[in-house]
Amino acid sequence: MPVFRVDQLKGICTKILAAVGADKSEAETVAKFLVGANLAGHDSHGVIRVPQYVKRVKDGMMRPSAPFKIVRETTATALVDGNWGFGQVIGVRAMDLAIAKAKECGVGVVGVFHCNHIGRLADYPVIASGQNMIGLTVVNASPQVAAWGGRTKVLGTNPICVSIPTNGSPILLDMATSVVAEGKVRVRRNRGEETPEGWIMDKEGHPTTDPEALYAGGAILPFGGVVGYKGYGLSLVVEVLCGALTGAGCASSKEFKGGNGVIMGAIKIESFTPVDSFLGRVEDLVKSVRGSPLAPSACEILVPGEPELREEKRRRERGIVVEDRTWSEILGVAWDLSVEVESWMLPVAVGE
Repeated sequence: MPVFRVDQLKGICTKILAAVGADKSEAETVAKFLVGANLAGHDSHGVIRVPQYVKRVKDGMMRPSAPFKIVRETTATALVDGNWGFGQVIGVRAMDLAIAKAKECGVGVVGVFHCNHIGRLADYPVIASGQNMIGLTVVNASPQVAAWGGRTKVLGTNPICVSIPTNGSPILLDMATSVVAEGKVRVRRNRGEETPEGWIMDKEGHPTTDPEALYAGGAILPFGGVVGYKGYGLSLVVEVLCGALTGAGCASSKEFKGGNGVIMGAIKIESFTPVDSFLGRVEDLVKSVRGSPLAPSACEILVPGEPELREEKRRRERGIVVEDRTWSEILGVAWDLSVEVESWMLPVAVGE
């Protein structure tokens, strides 16, 4: 499998997206976020998505330079029609709007409909936490997940992400309400690997480790194992917030047209308590958690966001590995768009 430097992958993505009609700013934003997902270890939301995005543009479902239209607004809220633009571009603008409203009102909430896939959720709440706010992003998505007790796809993977500022790196919780994101099944398929037990079921409702089963009528399970009703319950709440409330439509409804229904939120900390006091309380909390006795099988206690920071450091040093099938698909897209690829055929391995 080829290994790339960060700048190589960004350049590849930017050129391909520009060739399909994105302007320079859009192409760079989307490329930055896709490669950032690979850096964090979430290849499911990285460059594996490039062929998917190109296809959506060609099919008229993803529209470069689409207008960002506010259709309803109060001092603290807004509802935005993304007009099927690039999800990452819409996502940044929606979070910026939520932050602007939080600066004025203490809290800002922005809903978005007609929005394409926004990628890794963690990219948006950190914009708020970098400005002494608590950031929140929630989205629904195309049906890939079974209801608790069901066997067909009726819910999205419906992730929830919260970023909380600290005196160092933010506490960054980014989790699907399903056992796993669909893209992680796709990565396993592209690597020719089985999925772990408990991720998916086939179309008959039987457990399976064959990733192809998901794309042949199977479904992902809600998270929680024997208490999977908890993940299922959270997923329903996300459908209401992102599908019913925004008008984007719930995953299994005729109204839903794909992409993501989005809620972006920002909470201004100093509207509730002095920032320094808040940061001190969070620091005490983290120290208490880290200092608790370890279980016999554990070597340390991490807080959400730390595994991704460690993986990013490792991949910046050693390079980003791209699965052969994924790279082949990207090359195919590049050739179809008459984008020069010869200089990419022998990617520069780093960290050797």
